[in-house]
Amino acid sequence: MDEKTPHLHLCFTPITEDGRLSAKDILGNRAQLSKWQDEFHAHMVKKYPDLARGESAFDTGRKHIPTWLFKQSVSLSKQAALIDNELAGINPLNAGKKRDNVLKMLKKWFPKMEKFEGQLRKYQKSIDLLEKENADLAEKTKDGSGNRIKTQLEIGKLQSEVTELRRFMDSIPNDLRKELQVMQKQQGRNGRIDK
Repeated sequence: MDEKTPHLHLCFTPITEDGRLSAKDILGNRAQLSKWQDEFHAHMVKKYPDLARGESAFDTGRKHIPTWLFKQSVSLSKQAALIDNELAGINPLNAGKKRDNVLKMLKKWFPKMEKFEGQLRKYQKSIDLLEKENADLAEKTKDGSGNRIKTQLEIGKLQSEVTELRRFMDSIPNDLRKELQVMQKQQGRNGRIDK
């Protein structure tokens, strides 16, 4: 009862008949674990008919989208806002120093953003499925009910932040991008990475 949707966690120690600790021997692979969960639900629902079995990630093909991915998008967005603020503050009197500062900030930000986009690709199928579910739920929940709205809103927020980050990347002046690429190539040849 610690979340919006009541749920059950079953904790046990998987000890084999010969006394070894082995989850693989007791539960098997993902397909067998999902089958085991179905059988457990079928057993429990006999006594508690109101119990509902959650959707299996094995059946839906959805991956859990980790919290750190959301936090990383927020962090990158904050850094992008700082860089954008620095870019906006460039004028003829401070162009050299501000430009150097922006390049320094971008030098740290770009690799993180590229890594984030790579990590995001791993979860794109799940995000796409959740967006479709979100649209379906929005249609079904016009009366305000629904048990997955919070998750759907979080996915929407992540997608929005990713869109904003990509829009920000596109807004960076080409001359700064080219200079950053030259700096990164030089660092690669020198075998060093500045932090």
